[in-house]
Amino acid sequence: MQSDSVIIIPTYNEKENIRNIVTAIFDLNGPYDILVIDDGSPDGTASIVKTMQGEERFAGRLHLLERSGKLGLGTAYIAGFKWALAREQYRFIFEMDADFSHAPHDVPRLYEACHDEGYDLAIGSRYVTGVNVVNWPMGRVLMSYFASKYVRLVTGMKIHDTTAGFKCYRREVLKAIDLDGVRFKGYAFQIEMKFSVYKLGFKIKEVSVVFVNRRLGTSKMSGGIFGEAMFGVVRLKIDSLMGRFRKMKQRSIENK
Repeated sequence: MQSDSVIIIPTYNEKENIRNIVTAIFDLNGPYDILVIDDGSPDGTASIVKTMQGEERFAGRLHLLERSGKLGLGTAYIAGFKWALAREQYRFIFEMDADFSHAPHDVPRLYEACHDEGYDLAIGSRYVTGVNVVNWPMGRVLMSYFASKYVRLVTGMKIHDTTAGFKCYRREVLKAIDLDGVRFKGYAFQIEMKFSVYKLGFKIKEVSVVFVNRRLGTSKMSGGIFGEAMFGVVRLKIDSLMGRFRKMKQRSIENK
């Protein structure tokens, strides 16, 4: 099957998960290649990926970008987006975690929302049908849930899960966004990308998914990440009022 999609998976110390998540995605037998972006994991995550690249079932469809050190989630995805956009065969570009908090069996549902239903961005949403989170401490659930409520209030976005990191974009969406102008590197990156898509007028669908807290490896979340998101939302609203996204939309129209 010819792949028209690539799933970008950023990693840092994911040796317990990387082989299993890659295998689970390929077991779907869908049109999905994988790009792992590893930020210099000292546990040998990149070495595992390199070994897998030499195996017949993954050859030519499992790709690796190695970076020197932890440079931030946002910059990892930006690097992955640019890598994918440089390859014309990829019409659909995913974001996904390595730790199985995003279930591989939901990948086709996001793909169908864009490929079959014509949406420009599909979001794997924890909150569109209530609160679908498993194995998170209640404090973290409440923090995440009310963070999304706060973002909706400030930005006006009609999105329930504004901080979700499980997404499928049409390539045209990422081409329209000024990727070099994305400000945030951490949790606020996810909000900024959705806000950009929303302000550009693209069609967005939230696909209900169940988010399961990682069973293996160590979480990368911290209070500072949430803090960046809270203050970052105000900056995004100010940018919007000052016309940043109108200019982006105009450039998008001119480039069509």
